[in-house]
Amino acid sequence: MSRYYLTTPIYYANSRPHVGSAYTTIACDVIARYKRMCGDEVAYLTGTDEHGVNIERAAEKLGITPAELVDRNHRIFTDLWKRLGIDYTHFVRTTSPEHARAVQALVRRTRKRSSDAIYKAKYEGRYCIHDNLYVSDSPEPADCPLCGRPAELISEENYFFRLSAFQDKLLALYREHPDFVQPDFRFNEVKSFVEAGLKDVSISRKSITWGIPWPDDPEHVFYVWYDALTSYMSGLGYGQSEDDEASPEFRKFWPADVHMIGKEIIRFHAVYWPAFLMAAGLPLPRQIFAHGWLLFEQQKMSKSKGNIAYCEPIVNALDELAGAKVGNDALRYYLLRDVVFGQDGNFGRDALLTRYNSDLANDLGNLASRTIHMIGRYFGGVVPEPTPREQPESDLEVFTAEAVLSFRRGFDEFAFSRAIEAGWGLVTRVNQYLVETEPWAMAEDPARRGRLGPVLYAAAESLRVLAVLFAPVLPVAAQNIWRQLGLARSPESERIDQLTWGGLKPGTRVSKPEPVFPRLDKKEAIERIEAMEEEIRQPTTPAAPKTESAAAAPAAAPTAAPAVPVRISIDDFAKVEMRVGEVKTAERVAGTDKLMRLTVDIGTEVRQVVAGIAKSYEPEQVVGRKVVIVANLEPRKLRGVESNGMVVAATRPDGSPVLCTFVEDVPVGARLK
Repeated sequence: MSRYYLTTPIYYANSRPHVGSAYTTIACDVIARYKRMCGDEVAYLTGTDEHGVNIERAAEKLGITPAELVDRNHRIFTDLWKRLGIDYTHFVRTTSPEHARAVQALVRRTRKRSSDAIYKAKYEGRYCIHDNLYVSDSPEPADCPLCGRPAELISEENYFFRLSAFQDKLLALYREHPDFVQPDFRFNEVKSFVEAGLKDVSISRKSITWGIPWPDDPEHVFYVWYDALTSYMSGLGYGQSEDDEASPEFRKFWPADVHMIGKEIIRFHAVYWPAFLMAAGLPLPRQIFAHGWLLFEQQKMSKSKGNIAYCEPIVNALDELAGAKVGNDALRYYLLRDVVFGQDGNFGRDALLTRYNSDLANDLGNLASRTIHMIGRYFGGVVPEPTPREQPESDLEVFTAEAVLSFRRGFDEFAFSRAIEAGWGLVTRVNQYLVETEPWAMAEDPARRGRLGPVLYAAAESLRVLAVLFAPVLPVAAQNIWRQLGLARSPESERIDQLTWGGLKPGTRVSKPEPVFPRLDKKEAIERIEAMEEEIRQPTTPAAPKTESAAAAPAAAPTAAPAVPVRISIDDFAKVEMRVGEVKTAERVAGTDKLMRLTVDIGTEVRQVVAGIAKSYEPEQVVGRKVVIVANLEPRKLRGVESNGMVVAATRPDGSPVLCTFVEDVPVGARLK
């Protein structure tokens, strides 16, 4: 049995993951499932990167410790991966003692093997805390090339890694291993960067304490990227004994077959990481694959830009509306079918729902339903006999063999959209075959009824093949089809590399047909997704602080930031424009018992505002009231209705809102200060 080890990036645990950050994890889960179905023993590692100044500062703003912050966010990640059906084998946290030992073991090994590879010197330059990136070695102001924010000036004594000494070795690596970085155009970027000359890189920090202490010099902590990259080995047990490589799992699976990453972190993986390993005398990963970004509103998803789509609302809304577990499969299928892996791709709720209804519900779902229904109706629920092999009923057997070959070729090259298109070609061909042969008409025609069994066998066998092919991408639907075909175990127990025609045994009893992908109303689904996303963006009111007597009780994992006051400057407060507004009209928003659409006169114009007050007020109770409006918020849609501002309200102990208003008369449009 061959072994296969793949990794996602170690996700930075300072915010909730969105569809863009889940993209890599979903792709790797699909690869891991596929490789297992090819007979490989697979190790699949993911985890959370929990150190760095960004974590330290975020925790300080919330009034909690960094450990409390990363514990909370770690739960958010692991809960999401469980919800998305991510079947990883190894999860690493960079705050674990085992990981700290591995990082320290790696630097000790490096210094032992190359005495001049690491040295201490003064660093002065610009650093982006948001992307953990050294932006320039100059004190001159500079913006981060990844997020565009101003980089901070850092001046301190650091430990440096002599990256400049590895330029020729890296270029030789790239020549000798032309597939080391994929896609090719990303590899060209890497080679150009190295050919332009390498500078030594700081691998420690002295100005923060939230990190792994430097061996024998605890005033320093490791630079977060040296720390995070080592997790690919620490997750396999590296560095846990005197013999750094004594771990059986490390010996079994290292080096990694592929590090799957987003394009923005390619330099760390394709330049820094192999140099760190070369200096330590350790084997290098076999391949780095850098996929593109998922763009939402034509920009990379970013919390600071407010253009984020979250996974949970998509999955939960589709499951709720379909009355079945379809959300995970729909999200996987859309991401891998619509985006050429390696390129940037656009994410859209409308496009996702279009794929769901046209491909999953109409094409695959309908094929499964009518095939199993006709076997039940015409053959008492028992799979009929096929035609003799020397007299094939149709070209489906040949077509299937070609589709399987193309599907596997695409998967082996991480060309998921091409692979799925090949598999979907088989879905289309079988649907055409049923239209051409008209088995429902055959059943009524004595002259043609003899062909009915072979026709339905061919359709059912095609479904079996499709369930195996699509098990990595559509694990829930594939299992559903498999069960309805009356087959034991699961499609993922089959060998996809040995998949051939004829595996469905005549006489197998099928079950009652059930919709695999119930058709959804697109407008209703999008509105439900948007409403659920709004619930994530507008956290629920936190619970009251614990009393001393309750302090010993176990705390539930928080779903929102604790109610800790965050101090802001008067300059920050001055940016918020609050004005007196008078409500002119009010009506409930259809499809929700929480939202109310208001038109509000703020002196200079009449604004439409959506407010979550419908459970506390009737529309006629708020018309004519003077309220406080935050007037300079970006417009956003709630349940498909645009809201151009926010009504300020207080919250009762039971969570219901109370509008902020005025005792004395104030003019409409007056600004609150």
